[in-house]
Amino acid sequence: MPTAQEVIEEATELAPTPDSKKWAAEALGTFVLVIGGVGTAVLAGQRVGALGVAFAFGLTLLFLVYAIGPISGCHVNPAVTVGQLLLGRLSALTAAGYVIAQLVGAFLAGLVLFALAKNLPSYDRAADGLAANGWGKHSPSAKTGPLGKVIIENGYGLAAVIIIEVMLTALLVFVVLASTDQLSDVPLAGLSIGVTLTVIHLVAIPVDNAAINPARALAVAPYQDGAMGQVWAFVVFPLIGGVLGALVYGLLFGRSREMIS
Repeated sequence: MPTAQEVIEEATELAPTPDSKKWAAEALGTFVLVIGGVGTAVLAGQRVGALGVAFAFGLTLLFLVYAIGPISGCHVNPAVTVGQLLLGRLSALTAAGYVIAQLVGAFLAGLVLFALAKNLPSYDRAADGLAANGWGKHSPSAKTGPLGKVIIENGYGLAAVIIIEVMLTALLVFVVLASTDQLSDVPLAGLSIGVTLTVIHLVAIPVDNAAINPARALAVAPYQDGAMGQVWAFVVFPLIGGVLGALVYGLLFGRSREMIS
């Protein structure tokens, strides 16, 4: 015979989560993702390198899936939300709320990171930036002169950015959708999604600093010289990748499959 407390707890678990709580979870989750991933690149990048930054993003998303996944599904990325919307998993209103919440969380994280970076006396905004995304002279693979301020050879170009952002965002969205499908081992979803994001960053960091998330790109672009002129690409192409990933999922799994969120 269940106790009154157990009955109340079960009823609470079965009750639908209000959109306001989902939006709050997405804002918090995106804030933490940007702090954990971009924060590692900005504050500890010279110590941990690209491998450490990739793991920072992957591990942050991994624990977020388990922490806020039961509330909002842990999108923390407008491209993932667009994929879910395309498959009919969200209403347009809820999806819009998700994206707004993600942007709010990301912008707050960018502001906090810039404040932290500025607190270091040796920080040079023009030279050090804030781990923004870019191509050409703003690509991490661009070669600089002895003092590190003059670009002597551009890095990867826009064509590479388009391929990387569309292809790898599609991969991430596909893995998110597939890992949370009722046919999958849902308790392992956080692990598979987190590992996927780690691998994605290992591939993409040398090309364009790995956006794969419009909110992440927009969060820090205002604080890095030249980034605002290129940030459009890191909004448009990840969103295209999100649509592609959802379409591939739909073709392989079938759009009628239910997902656990």
